[in-house]
Amino acid sequence: MLRVDQVSVRRGKELTLQDVSLSLAPRRTLAVVGESGAGKSTLIGAILGFLPCATGQVSWDGAPVRRCRPALVMQEPRSAFNPRLSLHHSVMEPVVARRVRADPDRLDKLCRGLEIPPDLLERRPGEVSIGQAQRIGILRALLAAPPLVLFDEPLSALDAVTQKHTARLIADLQRAEGFAALIVTHDLGYAAAFADDIAVLRAGRIEELTASPAFVEAPQSEYGRILRDAAFALGALERVA
Repeated sequence: MLRVDQVSVRRGKELTLQDVSLSLAPRRTLAVVGESGAGKSTLIGAILGFLPCATGQVSWDGAPVRRCRPALVMQEPRSAFNPRLSLHHSVMEPVVARRVRADPDRLDKLCRGLEIPPDLLERRPGEVSIGQAQRIGILRALLAAPPLVLFDEPLSALDAVTQKHTARLIADLQRAEGFAALIVTHDLGYAAAFADDIAVLRAGRIEELTASPAFVEAPQSEYGRILRDAAFALGALERVA
């Protein structure tokens, strides 16, 4: 289980995260929502150990998170790959780095689950669409079977139709693989549809952490209500009957 206990992160003189606490169990999905600059990407950096904690600690089953070798799916998929190398080479990099046995059957299984034709991996990043690149990024993240996967705005670079399709593929793979998923997103409709719980982050602080259906029906915080009502107005959420 992932535990974030009273974590603060300082950048210069400014605290970009302040006393953030949350937990996430295997097979569960937590969506962290909030406006730009709320500290969502900083939270991912702190969990992965890219950013040092000024206070508090992050752990997985009581040990440093890096020991569970979590995976990250980035917002802009093509930037995650070396443009000079084939996508197959990039997909295999985490397996080689972690000294995990390359399992061709697992690669084939994930390709089928993500609807990636095998010949697509022989291309370079600039030769595939953004939607294809995002699915290949998910493939790379899952190939070494990490227990924890972090998704940084995984749908924002995609068109509406591809967003829905990719979100469903992620959910289906999580059910099959059993990993814990932390999704950072500004898309409250996506969060409500696919996450078990929603954490609202504002100015580096958790305003509330609520089960998704309860959040849609009645957010606990004033800021949560503002986000929920804005999503209703934009048609991203449907009101609970």
